[in-house]
Amino acid sequence: MAHANSIHMDPALVRYANMYVKRHEYFRWTPRTAWLSFVYVMAVPAVGLYFAYKTEGKYDMRGKRRGDTIVEF
Repeated sequence: MAHANSIHMDPALVRYANMYVKRHEYFRWTPRTAWLSFVYVMAVPAVGLYFAYKTEGKYDMRGKRRGDTIVEF
């Protein structure tokens, strides 16, 4: 029966695994991370909600036949 330490581990994979587990310890708020956080938390959903609000009720996908338009107005 093989022991757990008998297999040689790749040092690069070991470093990557340790970095992945301890990622929260190395995180710092920089202007770049603050900007990216703002964009993905606020700006992207705001743009999606804006387009959803502007097109609400404009398209009807149900009950259409071939050649009918999906635009209601």
